[in-house]
Amino acid sequence: MLIAIIVGILAGFLAGKIMNGSGYGLFADLLLGIGGGIVGRIVLGFLGIGARGLIGSILISTLGAMVLIWVVRALRSDHGAM
Repeated sequence: MLIAIIVGILAGFLAGKIMNGSGYGLFADLLLGIGGGIVGRIVLGFLGIGARGLIGSILISTLGAMVLIWVVRALRSDHGAM
């Protein structure tokens, strides 16, 4: 459980930095990382790609969190145009 929380925080933080942001704070980074892990595993699972070990989990969670950040930003920009 502690490892999953650490991976989630790290993945959310990395995704925020990669997506040209400063992160969203510890709690939001944790949620993005955990959600990213779920999204990443589902998306890559459909492609037949799996991850092994800690590094693989961090990479998949980061990729998924980046997708979540992209979706949130896209929804915010569409919402602001209304």
